[in-house]
Amino acid sequence: MADRIYLDWNATTPLRPQARAAILAAMDLVGNPSSVHAEGRKARRLTEEAREVIARGLGTVARRVVFTSGGTEANVLALSPGLRAPAGPVERLLVSAVEHASVLAGGRFAPSAVQTIPVDSSGVVDLGRLEALLAGGPPALVSVMAANNETGVLQPVSKVAEMVRQAGGVLHVDSIQAFGKVPLDIKQMGAGLVTISAHKIGGPKGVGALVLGAGVEEPIPVLRGGGQERGRRAGTENVAGIAGFGAAAGAALASREVDLTRITALRDRLEAGLRQTAGVTVFSSEAARLPNTTLFTAPGLKAETAVIGFDLEGIAVSSGSACSSGKVQPSHVLEAMGASSAAAQGAVRLSLGWSTTEAEVDRCVQAWRKLSLTLLKGGDETVLERF
Repeated sequence: MADRIYLDWNATTPLRPQARAAILAAMDLVGNPSSVHAEGRKARRLTEEAREVIARGLGTVARRVVFTSGGTEANVLALSPGLRAPAGPVERLLVSAVEHASVLAGGRFAPSAVQTIPVDSSGVVDLGRLEALLAGGPPALVSVMAANNETGVLQPVSKVAEMVRQAGGVLHVDSIQAFGKVPLDIKQMGAGLVTISAHKIGGPKGVGALVLGAGVEEPIPVLRGGGQERGRRAGTENVAGIAGFGAAAGAALASREVDLTRITALRDRLEAGLRQTAGVTVFSSEAARLPNTTLFTAPGLKAETAVIGFDLEGIAVSSGSACSSGKVQPSHVLEAMGASSAAAQGAVRLSLGWSTTEAEVDRCVQAWRKLSLTLLKGGDETVLERF
């Protein structure tokens, strides 16, 4: 397995050495961070140091960071009816059609209070439709992600924020894929609520955060009980996970600019190689994207078979489809973009990371050339027989 290549970084990332060291050190502490004795204070210090690092990474202050069990919980906590907007309490939720499932589910809003903002063929939110939706009712909480997990498309968050501000609403930005990869500042974004997750930047699974913008009131807690996280999220803090989150964030932010340049070049090299096969389409290639994400298809390609084929070649990739109860469904992102059913069923996602090399990218291209000879000629059985 040592020679396998991992190109599914948008799903989850390897644990950074800095995060591993921080987690192991935290696991040796016995104290509860809510305790006032020396052991408790040591545990508290670790959580607050991590909070400071994450806050600086988003241009805010530590007290605005609320730790959660992950990105999904952070999104649910953010999507809270009754949150006070400049024009009054929000009574409805507007979400872009390409949001993550944890946002599309509507958080704690009733389904009847949720409306969808369409996107264009590149997956960029339709600002004209957003303007119309904002004008068509009471104050709204608007949720538009910073970067899409499938296509990598970067949304025009600042423009969205200005429209939401003028309409007296509040903006939530799911920044789980963007944090640590591209520059983010909660003030410059104009966001009232931002969500992030540790395992997308080299931290551990099972820890995330909701970051509150200036002037935004506390959301109604999802978990009630003790007074942890300033009363915003009950339950003893995951000290080891939070320490790992802080260490991963520090490492990601320190190398972000270098990684951005290097990984962009690798992505472009990868896409140039893929396009040498006739008929290959890279989705959203004309839009601003994350530096590490490529979603592609080709006529006749079946994504689930391609993923198996790459796996047999020693390369981990993913499909652009959502899998539920073992049943592959077409990507809701590509459907929202108006892609054909065949294109959506054949979308394969390759996502790179800080340790990806040119040699790995070249090997992936070589594997694709080999696989395409079978996969694009109706020979799926040949690949499946090897599985």
